[in-house]
Order: sequence, then structure tokens, then C-alpha cells
Amino acid sequence: MATVISHMSMSLDGFVAGPDQSLEQPLGVGGIAVHRWHLGELDPADVPWTEQLLERGGAYVMGRNMFGPIRGPWQGDWRGWWGEEPPYHAPVFVLTHHAREPLEMAGGTTFFFVTDGFESALKQASDVVGQDGVVDIAGGASTVRQALDSGALDELIVDISPVVLGRGESMFGDLAHVELTPIEVGHSPYTTHIRYRVSARPAGA
Repeated sequence: MATVISHMSMSLDGFVAGPDQSLEQPLGVGGIAVHRWHLGELDPADVPWTEQLLERGGAYVMGRNMFGPIRGPWQGDWRGWWGEEPPYHAPVFVLTHHAREPLEMAGGTTFFFVTDGFESALKQASDVVGQDGVVDIAGGASTVRQALDSGALDELIVDISPVVLGRGESMFGDLAHVELTPIEVGHSPYTTHIRYRVSARPAGA
């Protein structure tokens, strides 16, 4: 069975993006501050964690809000935030309520648009990588919560930045049944990295 992982940056108050995502604010208002640890000149302590951001996935699952700012039926020829060569270099399964033909990009990335839910997208991604491969849940927050809630996620890396957003896209919501066991920790002046093993909390615990 494929290993399912996710690597997400989060504010101190638990948000992975700020409010009011738009074309001008891809990460919502203030959300870019959560990601400063891997943008621009890196602190040496952040380098190995930055290298892990997109190095392990043989396929990816993401929510439509991460793919772009468009809501409702598709309009125009939106091709993602990343230009003609996205950084994934692998199949990416995008959750949406609106069908669209696969979108093949330069560098080996093809976006597939999945209209029948998270479990279907995860199965398709798992079929691509095989039982020894890795599926990366790329985000955003809602998609990662679905992975946690379903029990599909094996490993979660959280980069906690010293930023308070106040509101936005919540990382964990009310997932009280999820057990996170820290297995590795690193830090720099810009963030604290924690690698968790994920499991379900026993009933009644």
C-alpha cells in the first residue's frame, strides 16, 4: 500500500493560509508570511526541510483552492499558479465539483480533475505510484483535514512559523480523534519543523 504524507506550513494560531484568497493574494491576506522560511535566502537549518517539500511524492492530491482562485464552473484557461512548468513533475489529482479535461504541463506534471471526492483522488494517485510509492497530500487545509479524518495519512510534517494570522484556513479544525506522535524536530529563527507519525486515537481515549 502506498505511503501517504503531507508537508504543510502553519501559523502559530493554526492557519495554513490567510483569509480572502484571490489572484492578487494566492495564500490569502498575510498568508505569505507563513512560508518565508523557505522563500528567498534560507537559514542553514531550514535547507534539509525545504529540500523535502516536493522531493518524495510520486503523485499528489490537492484541493481546487490550492490549484487556483476560481470558484464555481471553470472560466478561461487557468493553468495553476506555477507557470508552464509546475514544481511537481508528477501526476496531480485536483479535487473539484466541476469536470475538466486533464491538463498536461511541461516537466512531467499533469493535472487530473477529480469530481467524485477525496477517496477517489487518493485511490487514483495510489494506483499511479504502486504499493511501494509515496502519495503527497499537497494541500490546502481542507484536503489535509480530509486525509487526516479518513485515516489515510501516515506522516505529517508541520512547519510552525512565528506568525499570527487571526483567521483563515484552519489546519486541524475539530479533528479530536487524530493522534500525532512527534518523531523528528528541527528549528530555525523562522520556523519550527515537526515530523509526526499519524494514527487514530483509540475510542474513549
